Amino acid sequence: MRNVVTLVLGGGRGTRLLPLTGYRSKPAVPLAGKYRLIDIPLSNCINSGLRRIFVLTQFMSVSLHRHIRQTYRFDNFSGGFVEILAAQQTMDAGTDWYQGTADAVRKNVRYIDQPNNEYVLILSGDQLYRMDFREMLRTHQESGADVTIAAMPVSRNDAKSLGVMRLNENGQVIGFVEKPQTAEEIDSVASDPAWIDAQGIPSNGRDCLASMGIYLFNRKMLVDILQKTTYEDFGKEIFPAAIRSRHVQVHLFDGYWEDIGTIRAFYEANLQLARHDPPFNLALPESPIYSRGRFLPPSQFEGGKLEQSLIADGCRIGKNAEIVNSVIGLRCIIGDNVTIRDSVVMGADFYETTDDLDQLNGDLPPLGIGDGTIIENAIVDKNCRIGRNVKVRGAEGLDDREIGDICAIRDGIPVLVKNCVLPDGWFNG
Repeated sequence: MRNVVTLVLGGGRGTRLLPLTGYRSKPAVPLAGKYRLIDIPLSNCINSGLRRIFVLTQFMSVSLHRHIRQTYRFDNFSGGFVEILAAQQTMDAGTDWYQGTADAVRKNVRYIDQPNNEYVLILSGDQLYRMDFREMLRTHQESGADVTIAAMPVSRNDAKSLGVMRLNENGQVIGFVEKPQTAEEIDSVASDPAWIDAQGIPSNGRDCLASMGIYLFNRKMLVDILQKTTYEDFGKEIFPAAIRSRHVQVHLFDGYWEDIGTIRAFYEANLQLARHDPPFNLALPESPIYSRGRFLPPSQFEGGKLEQSLIADGCRIGKNAEIVNSVIGLRCIIGDNVTIRDSVVMGADFYETTDDLDQLNGDLPPLGIGDGTIIENAIVDKNCRIGRNVKVRGAEGLDDREIGDICAIRDGIPVLVKNCVLPDGWFNG
């Protein structure tokens, strides 16, 4: 795998994930209490034997840079690295910001156009999945493809929000429709379920193959396209153009995959991880998820009800607390008689010292969640100060809106903004 260089695209502004992306880039958004989204593609790379990785960033990237710098360090003899390629002004790339995924790679082509880079793997920084990229490379080499794209079978209904490919009998992509809406459009790219079954993946009524946005290019071919065109996006321009003139092969995948692109997707993906039988298992010994090691004490739970939840390190949970179907992040301080249901609480970046607490003088609640507070169907970002007897409740049908600068409701889910302060008795209703 030494002849493969990986580019992880750090994402755009992430407006659909606001307010979680108001202080950080999409790949830096916390996941499952102790990880960040960027840990998923980087862990997949490491577990696949890929050690030469560039992460392309642009928006709100300080915390992402810090996380990568503190986490991903290889020994001096492996030749491995995870390096940040932030948007910058250069003599040859110009002074513009990245205009799209392909433009971001074009502006950094000098780093991939090296003789020892035979293949270039392009990944997204905001997807949740587990994949062995060695299998994708094997598909690419055995088929003699110029480009290989990962695809998964989906139902016709799910296909309406994805890019769907039409294949020939050899698995070569010969057609593509972005988000087909009509029966005629879907019919034009539908695959034969018997062919999918023959590849060792049960079709189960799924006759559409959707792009996962994971591309493996021959380096020379990718550089040639980037230098001879002004295409700005892989999914909308480079991939459809490659289908017309190059050998584009599909690599089938049938595991869990989720694009964490909206508040609803983020919320549901986290709560699924807390289930007894999560669709994405964080605890596979042969394929671990890596993140920054922290010197935190074990979490302390004084008594109450704890059911089907993830509790990260360094938490202190008071008496008679009830935590059900929720994710509790690092250093989360939870008072007595607190109820947290169907919620994602991200915790804190630091502990308050005794001197810090003395200086509050009752003007602000301490960092964490005060006694008697109820949080249901909500997301609580980091470093929030929530007073006593506060009620934060989400429900279907709630209109999207802002509540001052402390809370935003998205898809019926209240999202408490990072560093917000909620006084005693506050209620979002």
